[in-house]
Amino acid sequence: MTATAIPAPPAGGGGASAPARMPTRRNVELGLLLFVIAILTIYAAVVEGNAVGEVTGDFWVQPAMIAILFGAAHLAIRFLAPYADPVILPAVALINGIGVGFLRRLDYTSPKLTPAARAELSVFGGNGFQQLGWTAVALVGAVALLFIVRDHRSLSRYPYVFGLAGIVLVLIPAVLPAQYSAIHGAKLWIKFAGFTIQPGEFAKIFLLVFFAVYLVRKREVLGLAGPRFLGLEFPRPRDLGPVVAVWLMSLMVLVFEKDLGTSLMYFGLFVVTLYVATERSSWLIIGLTLFLGGVFLAYFLGKAIGGPFLNFSERATTWLDPFGDADDKGYQLVQSLFGLGTGGLTGTGPGAGQPTKVPEVWTDFIFSGLGEEIGLFGLTALLVTYLLLVERGLRSAINVRDLFGKVFAGGLSFTLGLQVFVIVGGISQLIPLTGQTTPFLSAGGSSLVANWLLIGLLLRISDAARRPAVGTPSTGGSGPGGGGGAPVQIKEMPTEVVR
Repeated sequence: MTATAIPAPPAGGGGASAPARMPTRRNVELGLLLFVIAILTIYAAVVEGNAVGEVTGDFWVQPAMIAILFGAAHLAIRFLAPYADPVILPAVALINGIGVGFLRRLDYTSPKLTPAARAELSVFGGNGFQQLGWTAVALVGAVALLFIVRDHRSLSRYPYVFGLAGIVLVLIPAVLPAQYSAIHGAKLWIKFAGFTIQPGEFAKIFLLVFFAVYLVRKREVLGLAGPRFLGLEFPRPRDLGPVVAVWLMSLMVLVFEKDLGTSLMYFGLFVVTLYVATERSSWLIIGLTLFLGGVFLAYFLGKAIGGPFLNFSERATTWLDPFGDADDKGYQLVQSLFGLGTGGLTGTGPGAGQPTKVPEVWTDFIFSGLGEEIGLFGLTALLVTYLLLVERGLRSAINVRDLFGKVFAGGLSFTLGLQVFVIVGGISQLIPLTGQTTPFLSAGGSSLVANWLLIGLLLRISDAARRPAVGTPSTGGSGPGGGGGAPVQIKEMPTEVVR
């Protein structure tokens, strides 16, 4: 591929004629949303039938409110991103709706409620309705982002602003006293006036913008061939500076914020965006080796000297043998494993299990509570939905015409997939437990809002990827977000679109 200077199209609208109109496929999105609402309505009815003993007359109210919210989001996308991928919104709506429905199901098992009072439980209260409110806030944020960011390339103008903001958001919980930032040992939060905010959820998006811009600018240098080993070309030793710097930052997160998942998230998204930018698999091997080496070092230092390494060492010990301390430090993980085991293949049925026996089932362990009631088959369906969401994001990365969009969309998609892996791996004893929340499922506002902003960015990039080119591509003219400007240097990309 060769770099070519592409001038902005003339203001008078002359030049190449517009191509034949391509379908926006918004009706496909609408049909999938209707299918999702049908699933959520059936789920709500089954939950009430099992948890209450009868299906009350207002079981449909929360699914109807969800339908209104996502219907409004669908209409906004029709105007703001008409060529966006038609699968992304319905896939997220299904996961988000199941999360709201399950939190409503947990409201029925509150110890404050008698069996007779469950049928009278208001749909306008409890964790379920609170999560529905956060869903509305998150959707408003995603639509506002689509309105403000008309061209994803405009974000690349402010890389250092986003990078500095991301670093500040990462550092704030680490420097605050534990009483204002720690929950269950992990310093990931800001607690004030009865509210908690997880700034790291927003930091990952800001840092990803910086990483994408930096790696696009330095891809030629970072892609230079160095020594060969086992058939792979590794980078030159003097080019390892950026990955070592981010590795050290991720270890500081592991040690001072005491959370493996957040550390893995930051380092993983940098290494993957580096791989996408340079197309060298050796970076993945270097990144994995550095991270595993750092984790083992932190574990053995915690065993030997304690101090800031002690928390991670204890978590790793609990992960290796949760039944050795099943009544104390291993209690959460043991109950999680029992819940998943009780569910078996098909589960006990929505509303028929005992998910509240798992601590923190509405946040960190919501996947375990769901697993007891919908079983392995249901959890597999949820994971496939996440996988489909990541796949559509990667498809947008392949199709978008500019290199920044490719690296950015690939990083956004990987971030979502890695977060799911980290939390599901933790509750199933594949990796040590982390402080991450399951995207779109777990209760909480900061995670939900941040992940919907991530989805808004993916919708914007997929709109640019699927939108037919008019004239010649540029940052000005009649393209989305255009406003005139100097010629832009882009890479010639294949024009075939994978749909």
